[in-house]
Amino acid sequence: MDEDTPFEEILQRTHEVLTLLRTTLIPDGMHIFGENPKEKAKIEFINSMVKYDFGDGISSRRILFSLLGEDMDFAISNPSAISVLHKKTYGELAEDINLFSLKFIEGVLEDDKKEADSITREILGKRLRRPEAIKGLSLLKEKIQDIANRIDKSDEIKALFHGKSAGFIEPGPSGLITRGRADVLPTGRNFYSLDPKKIPTPAAWKVGKSLASALIEKYKQDTGKFPENLGLVWFASDIMWADGEQMAQIMYLIGVKSLYQTNGRVKGFEIIPLPELGRPRIDVTVRLSGITRDCFPDCVDLLDEAIQAVARLPENPEINFIRKHILEKLGSLDGQTSSQEFREAGLRIFSSKPGTYGSGVNLAIYASAWKEEKDLSDIFIYWNSYAYGKGVYGKELPGQFVHQLKSVDLTFNKSVTDEYDLFGCCCYFSTQGGMSVAAKSISGKEIKNYYGDTRDPSHVKVNDLADEIRRVVRTKLLNPKWIEGMKRHGYKGAGDISKRIGRVYGWEATTGEVDDWIFDDITRTFLLNEEMRKFFQENNPWALEEIGRRLLEAHQRGLWNAEPEVLEGLKNAYLEVESWLEEKMGDVEGDFQGGTIDILTSEDVENWRGKMREFKEKLHAELEVKK
Repeated sequence: MDEDTPFEEILQRTHEVLTLLRTTLIPDGMHIFGENPKEKAKIEFINSMVKYDFGDGISSRRILFSLLGEDMDFAISNPSAISVLHKKTYGELAEDINLFSLKFIEGVLEDDKKEADSITREILGKRLRRPEAIKGLSLLKEKIQDIANRIDKSDEIKALFHGKSAGFIEPGPSGLITRGRADVLPTGRNFYSLDPKKIPTPAAWKVGKSLASALIEKYKQDTGKFPENLGLVWFASDIMWADGEQMAQIMYLIGVKSLYQTNGRVKGFEIIPLPELGRPRIDVTVRLSGITRDCFPDCVDLLDEAIQAVARLPENPEINFIRKHILEKLGSLDGQTSSQEFREAGLRIFSSKPGTYGSGVNLAIYASAWKEEKDLSDIFIYWNSYAYGKGVYGKELPGQFVHQLKSVDLTFNKSVTDEYDLFGCCCYFSTQGGMSVAAKSISGKEIKNYYGDTRDPSHVKVNDLADEIRRVVRTKLLNPKWIEGMKRHGYKGAGDISKRIGRVYGWEATTGEVDDWIFDDITRTFLLNEEMRKFFQENNPWALEEIGRRLLEAHQRGLWNAEPEVLEGLKNAYLEVESWLEEKMGDVEGDFQGGTIDILTSEDVENWRGKMREFKEKLHAELEVKK
């Protein structure tokens, strides 16, 4: 927003952001093996499982909105609107409903014989407007009791020792608690995953279709046109946690849909006719994770087959962007859809070399082994230019990968739960950020970076990556509740805080989407706060040294325009931390790097330089042949 933005629009946007922050679930520390949630923690745990509707129609939030005489879908989509019935905004009403849900769960756990009707009337009182909706609460009560019993049956310690004694460990499914998966409880079982032949599920297909439409609409709002090529990150978590929502999204983007057998297994796909689709077929460039590649090859093959089928359609290239980009590359081979050249030009799924994992960009960033964006781009292309698909397993095609990246308009990944977020692993910035910096470096144009939100499958959202970074920073990294939870874990908690800050730096290095105030507040919170410095000094001073050094590097590289007093405080605090480490290291031999950045690139390391030279020669040769 700029200074010309109307005040009403600013007010509405502010209300939406605050509502988003209020509705974010915040982890309170980490799981301790053998400890089950109790009392208040147990109530909040159950609430996180019954809040949303994940297919069984039992959602505490939806039921309570109905009891209050409100349309939940309208309320969630319009948090700044005022409820005529309750004289408050729907954002405030959603917060009330969360409290009502917690009280209802508490009432059920306190007296399992008390009727749901009675508990609800005590909680809502005169605010109850639709008594007929109470019938849904009996099913909610049963679900709460079932979850509570499953929690109480969890005995991880007993299961561990039973297994060590060669005893039989009962099998059980895996999944996300916050996606309503009560069947993963009790814990302590020998968990298994899923049937990949059922991916994407019909429920995931609906979410994926909404996600694809929301992504296209977001880009159109920002630019006024359709995106032609989307850079998408496809992790195994999409399949294992969300039943293939993103796979379904990719399928709908290109204009195909899944076909199912009576047993729920996917038997293939069918092309969606253009009149029914109502828009162009969007091209995709998929960065496949190593685990998806190795564990779910059937899903990879199905997606590749769908892409190839769309590429061969005799449609106008201006409404079939996959075909358009293939023909742009091949030129005179228009129509020769059976040729090997056409097949290779249609490959859209890329990953690291068979047997390897990661995109390489995180390693370069953590080692300070880059000088400019092009260095990160070169590393991303070098590590990830191996194509995969039906009958193609890890074929090195750097030229094809570069051609695809050149037309990428945006990058995208998504969150399915508050249990994990974009600071939870370095692979997130390494892949989406790596793809973004590579596409920008190759094309010379600015790349849009988006992040999806399917935490509530009935209300799919697509936001700017910068907004998602701000949300997670505010609700977790800089949230006193989250920080106190991490402090309970001493050395481990301090180390995890340091890792997350390193990932904030990684996102800025690859996308430039991290605000200066975030680095300012990280410095104030962890290095300029005397209590926090004492925590790190007593538990893990090396973690605080890493935080300080990474912040100094962000400033020295021009990634962070620090407030002068913050920067001065950082330098002084870092010197203090260095003195701690010098005392602890004592007689340890060797040099201590300290806050100085020692940048090494491929030009400085002989073996690395040789490999990069060989790779670039191969890339150049491939591009020349295609000309």
